[in-house]
Amino acid sequence: MREIEKCFARLFSTDDGKRALAYLQAITFQRALSPASSDQQLRYAEGQRAMVAAILRLIDRGRNPV
Repeated sequence: MREIEKCFARLFSTDDGKRALAYLQAITFQRALSPASSDQQLRYAEGQRAMVAAILRLIDRGRNPV
């Protein structure tokens, strides 16, 4: 797992990687669904958030090895 963490850290340390990550964070963490959203919409949005959170964890582990 250690090698993939380093890969994510390198990938998202570039200017393009930083821009892409900022975009992913904006469309997931900074988006709110309405109270009328369906269960499917909520689950889909949560899946997106979980994926971006996983990417952030991999980047952090790659930059800050234990």
